[in-house]
Amino acid sequence: MKKIILFFALALTAFPMRADEGMWFLMFIERLNHRDMQKMGLQLTAQEIYSINNHSLKDAIVQFNGGCTAEMVSKDGLVLTNHHCGYDAIAELSSPEKNYLRDGYWAADRKSELKPKSLFVRFFVRMDDVSKRILSKVNDKMTEAERAKAIQQEMAAIEKENSEGGKYVVSVRPFFQGNEYYYFVYQDFTDVRFVGAPTESIGKYGGDTDNWEWPRHTGDFSMFRVYGDKDGNPAEYSANNVPIKPKKHLAVNLNGVQENDFAMILGYPGRTNRWMPAGGIEQNVKFAYPAWVEGAKTGMDQMKKHMDKSDDVRLKYASKYASTANYWKNRQGMIDALTKHGTAKKKAEQETKFNAWANKAENKAKYGNVIPTINKYYEATNLKARHDNYLSQLLRTSTYSTAPSVLGNALIQYYKENDAKKAEMLPKIQAQIDNYYEEFYAPAEKDILIAQLNLYASKASEYGLAPTVTKEKAKNGGNFTAWVNEATDKSIFSTKEKLEAFMKNPEPAKLETDPLYGLSMELLGKMRNMNDEQKQLTDDYQKAFRLEVEGLRESKLGSIQYPDANSTLRLTYGKVRSLPADKRNDAKINNYTTFDGMVKKYKKNDPEFDLPARLLELHKAKDYGRYADKKGYMPVNFLTDNDITGGNSGSPVLNGKGELIGLAFDGNIEAMAGDVIFDPALQRTINVDIRYVLWVIDKYAGAKHIVDEMTIVK
Repeated sequence: MKKIILFFALALTAFPMRADEGMWFLMFIERLNHRDMQKMGLQLTAQEIYSINNHSLKDAIVQFNGGCTAEMVSKDGLVLTNHHCGYDAIAELSSPEKNYLRDGYWAADRKSELKPKSLFVRFFVRMDDVSKRILSKVNDKMTEAERAKAIQQEMAAIEKENSEGGKYVVSVRPFFQGNEYYYFVYQDFTDVRFVGAPTESIGKYGGDTDNWEWPRHTGDFSMFRVYGDKDGNPAEYSANNVPIKPKKHLAVNLNGVQENDFAMILGYPGRTNRWMPAGGIEQNVKFAYPAWVEGAKTGMDQMKKHMDKSDDVRLKYASKYASTANYWKNRQGMIDALTKHGTAKKKAEQETKFNAWANKAENKAKYGNVIPTINKYYEATNLKARHDNYLSQLLRTSTYSTAPSVLGNALIQYYKENDAKKAEMLPKIQAQIDNYYEEFYAPAEKDILIAQLNLYASKASEYGLAPTVTKEKAKNGGNFTAWVNEATDKSIFSTKEKLEAFMKNPEPAKLETDPLYGLSMELLGKMRNMNDEQKQLTDDYQKAFRLEVEGLRESKLGSIQYPDANSTLRLTYGKVRSLPADKRNDAKINNYTTFDGMVKKYKKNDPEFDLPARLLELHKAKDYGRYADKKGYMPVNFLTDNDITGGNSGSPVLNGKGELIGLAFDGNIEAMAGDVIFDPALQRTINVDIRYVLWVIDKYAGAKHIVDEMTIVK
């Protein structure tokens, strides 16, 4: 799963707010949430969660490689996150001979920790409100382009002022559709090394079948370590670097969880759309998401065909396949959940009430056209949404659709420069080439491109296709096999070797007549380009959506409490909470799963449900050590009702004392509409029990030295 606080957001009148709903900014916890959290079981002060001047929980939470969350779990820079968050780095470090993805790996000592090429963690330093400053630079007479330019200029100034000469990364972000702005100060560490991960049969147990499902039995965790210079500052990789001493690391609690125990999660939720208008939901359900699902499955099928034939190819495509499969199932779940709950209809009912308020005499000038403008935009862009999602999956899954334009444009610019500039550019271009072709297998890429072009040409033509696709469809009847075979034979981008040979004896004019370069340029251009009418529709929509959010807050028709997620640090709080009883789960209460339940799913040699022989032996012997529950079973996963989304993967689940009890890694299919609407009855977070994590490291993997450096409480 790539799954999911300021102080406001849309909670529709049809969907009442609950304490466990919300992704909250830490700086407002004391004012908005602290008393409520204390009643539920929190024993920390607000300052112990977020403080600028003193060490607090925020200092133990990091964003992991830009897309996940992780936490510091030792005084020596040890980092815990999900297996699927470390998946790309583990695959990169693996080979058919040393397949850490398949077989797992645990560093025996610091010297055995492995450095991926590119991996970073980001520490949150502080944040502040700059809404008044930024909004003072805009006015209602500006066009959207003029408004955006003025805001970007002020953002750049704020970022420069707070970076301390480059020591910090500063990001100014909009909230409430541009009605408020906050800046965030971060510090990045780029020397991050792989410490260990379980076998894939543990870390990805259940595979695509169990993804987004409950009951779950997955050991979705991996471990890394952050290094810096001798003074603890960020530094590029060096053998002389030492593990950092974080300001705060989390203690690990082995007492386990019970129904209604307090649970909070801190992390970096990526994107929610709980403000989305009815037209947007309807567009996604009927046009965008079905195209996404079909396009993703098309790419997956072609990857899998080649991955099943070779361990080397499987490693090359492991990360891309896993990511594609994750969102393929997510988007189908979204279609089903949004349809089942009638979410678009309920939003439309609220918009009707808002429109009545907006057209009262005192509101009409400002808000009267908001809902008609929003509806007009979605009605005009339905076919584009379908087209863009077929095309986006072509671009996401096919290297041949993106690499030629990126690399070709870089080479065209390279050939125009003088010798000194060429010498400066060449290493960067070579790095781009290495990156694209590192996870590349030409026979697979040909099949992916053929299948995706066939699908795109057949399903997206109502909106209009890229010119080469239109031309070749008329010639070949929609089967692009012959065209792709011919294009790859002729193209310098068909393999890394052909491209590097071309660079040694270049004929720049050939680049612009290269068939894959031409196709790639057209496809990316088709995705990016908008005509004047579309640009105006988009500008009108952006302004109307911003006004709708402002009007919902002013009218109080929507009880707006928190903003949509946008990869900034948030806190969500709730409880350990079961789902209705499930016959597939052997647990006494349906809020946890057990080792026994995992073994019942075991299928020898099955790619999703196989288990290592040693793990089965330990189960037979009931060798659980100090990690067993007091009732005797070995816990694996558990449920909470926290509010998370993609980006929260790897987030720590904490008890009322701020101690680590689990690791968030997924949501449940029943509440797949959670990015759009929070369902208090069904929405759950699926977590790895920290006791299972430590049991795997200690008893199964024999890496007790790693557990020993953690702070354990019981």
